[in-house]
Amino acid sequence: MADDQTDAQQDLAAGRFSSWIVAFGRAQRDDAGAAVPCGGCTACCTSSQFVHVAPDETRTLSRIPSALLFPAPGLPTGNVLMGYDERGHCPMFVDGGCSIYEDRPRTCRTYDCRVFPATGIELDDASKALISDRTRRWKFDLPAERDRRQQAAVRAAAAYLREHADELGDGVLARNPTQLAFVAVAVHGLFLGDGGTSAEPSVDVVAAAVRRAR
Repeated sequence: MADDQTDAQQDLAAGRFSSWIVAFGRAQRDDAGAAVPCGGCTACCTSSQFVHVAPDETRTLSRIPSALLFPAPGLPTGNVLMGYDERGHCPMFVDGGCSIYEDRPRTCRTYDCRVFPATGIELDDASKALISDRTRRWKFDLPAERDRRQQAAVRAAAAYLREHADELGDGVLARNPTQLAFVAVAVHGLFLGDGGTSAEPSVDVVAAAVRRAR
């Protein structure tokens, strides 16, 4: 039992930060799918997640019973959410795996829990404890100044979004920690400078970048 517990606490290699951030951006931009070394982890499938499915995801929609879907608040008609069962499991999670893996939602294909240690954002929802435990184990490699500058910029962006959430407004920035983390990576370029992080950008500049990233 002690050995199993030790294994569960071991650090996980998240990869070189500069390489990860390029791959992360490509996955979000091109829907290419995030190459996350999940191993046997299924935390994101079993942590009471609402999964967004867009109207153009026709193959995915054909695989999910309509009774499991409901309109996504604040999004155009046709955008839907899939909820979870009484255990907090995705209803498509069957026998320890995704029953529609080849046609899984875009949200699932592009989800990368390494975004939390990258941004320094923590999940404060008790139902997300499994994800939190996993994300605390990820450790990025920061071998060069470029890697360290990029991580500093990402974390500066995350801190800025949290601190200026009221000024940005609910119509611009969602308060969900996951969405905050993903947006922070998308706009981190505003916080990069030749010698590290730049001077703090204006709220208007950040708001415009957030709108483009959504």
